[in-house]
Amino acid sequence: MGAMRTTIFKFSAAPLFGLLLFTVAGCQDSAIDANNQMLKEQQVEIERMQRQIEGLQATQSNNYVPGVSPPPGGCDRSVQAIATRSGGDRFAAGDFAGALGYYQDALTACPGDAQAEVNVARAYEAIGDKQRAVEHYRVAANPTNGTIGAPQEQARDALLRLDASQLP
Repeated sequence: MGAMRTTIFKFSAAPLFGLLLFTVAGCQDSAIDANNQMLKEQQVEIERMQRQIEGLQATQSNNYVPGVSPPPGGCDRSVQAIATRSGGDRFAAGDFAGALGYYQDALTACPGDAQAEVNVARAYEAIGDKQRAVEHYRVAANPTNGTIGAPQEQARDALLRLDASQLP
């Protein structure tokens, strides 16, 4: 009699296991379908955002607003002033890496500005990167419009002090 119960149980468990597998497989198909639908929706959203970005880029150069964004090849003095002031605060506090970040922002706002180049060079010098400091001092040392001002003098003095002629 005990052997008979085991056999009945084995036959009863097989259909239940098959039903369970069928249910799990159906749930997985539903999850896959839901993931595919979500993926399609995300792709549509990405394409919409790409079109928006392209539209913004196309109008950006035509809609220059002073104090908001510099024109191509131009300078945003307000951004430069804020970044320079923040960099000076960080430099004075001994946070030379933080100062460097702000000074680089100032240089980005006004590319080629001699004082911004000197500030970036000083920050590199303070963190011990003599090679990069010299690179920025050299850029700053070149007179703009044939005029040698305070930033050019500061850069030239620094190049002499660092003995930059010994560096590539």
